[in-house]
Amino acid sequence: MREFDVEKQTKALIQYTKDWFNRFGEDTRAIIGISGGKDSSVTAAVLKEALGADRVLGIIMPNGEMSDLDDAKLLVDFLQIPNEIVPITDYYNAALATFANAKSFEVTKDLKINLAPRLRMSTLYAAAQGQPVTSFVVNTCNASEDYVGYSTKYGDAAGDVSLLQDFTVTEVLQIGEYLGLPDQLVHKTPSDGLSGMSDEDKLGFKYAQLDEYISDKNADIPEDLKKIIDRKHAANLHKLQLMPAFKRL
Repeated sequence: MREFDVEKQTKALIQYTKDWFNRFGEDTRAIIGISGGKDSSVTAAVLKEALGADRVLGIIMPNGEMSDLDDAKLLVDFLQIPNEIVPITDYYNAALATFANAKSFEVTKDLKINLAPRLRMSTLYAAAQGQPVTSFVVNTCNASEDYVGYSTKYGDAAGDVSLLQDFTVTEVLQIGEYLGLPDQLVHKTPSDGLSGMSDEDKLGFKYAQLDEYISDKNADIPEDLKKIIDRKHAANLHKLQLMPAFKRL
């Protein structure tokens, strides 16, 4: 694994966050979706340290029964940040009902899975635009997820600023520990909360293996696993890049 000084990196991250938001005014707010998972928990903790609780708004967005609702509530109560529960159930179901009448496409399993994070992101931008002061939506993806494209384009992959994008899952866990977050939030089994499977079950490998490979391409992990990771990385690079555009002659 690459060297990681958690104190140095966390303090630098907090300062970066403070400087980035204060460029737009010292009352600028951060809007963040709270899922109850490690990434939104760590990101929210960094935001509080950088901006103070009053400049952070956590939005909890259940779609029907939310298995992580108690953890999401634990996080906002622990950090004492302003928060609101905004269910997306009604317009998720309304969208599916509308799509069911479409003639040119089917309502597939992947459509259902990716629809929820896209509706959640639209909800976060609605919350940002509904504030009395300038507000920005904060992305919560980490380097490990980004490397293999484990995110929804224009869903959880979107945002105005990304704070964890350069940190692997292993490093995010260390930041969470350093910031004193409850162990059940930092070390819970990672899951998208959508498919009923853990992240690692869906990916087909452990985050520790992925992080090791990201740090060192000669890492001692199975060659077939390296090929799977490389294939996912190549196929999902478009999620991290600006939209290709033709340049006129």
